[in-house]
Amino acid sequence: MADNIILTGFMGVGKGRTARALAGKTGMQAVDTDDLIESMTNMKIRKIFARHGEPFFRRLEQRTADWLRCHVKNTIVSTGGGFYMVDGLGEGDTVVYLHASVESILEAIQRHPRARKKIRKRPLLQDLDQARALFAKRLPGYRRTADFELNVEGVEPDEVAEQIIRKLSGGSR
Repeated sequence: MADNIILTGFMGVGKGRTARALAGKTGMQAVDTDDLIESMTNMKIRKIFARHGEPFFRRLEQRTADWLRCHVKNTIVSTGGGFYMVDGLGEGDTVVYLHASVESILEAIQRHPRARKKIRKRPLLQDLDQARALFAKRLPGYRRTADFELNVEGVEPDEVAEQIIRKLSGGSR
């Protein structure tokens, strides 16, 4: 992945919405790694987890990362919550970690008009205590793999996109 902007962060933080807003402001294309995996397997993420387990899904993420690295340039890539663990993430790209507290993420998902669907499509959100523990476990990795971090709690995707543009153009946060 050369010259791409890769958005990482916990599930439900708004990576997809931010990618679409950023694409609209920059004219770049946006792709979502979970959508690519679903297209590749012809299965929803929750079914992949149910039938094959998380280790199989992580291998699909690595395969997707390898494909992106070879074939995708000048693109905004929104990623699944665990995508930050793929080998070679960020080589020649800018990785942006979108941060919000786990509680604000969970509250936003639960307030959403299609909350049940949003929770059902995220297998790792089925148990909220486990989701909190997973967030705490992943936080250091998100921060370690990112070129920079933005706190997006309570910030609309359009403003997050503006912050990314300012940061990449050398402006202040």
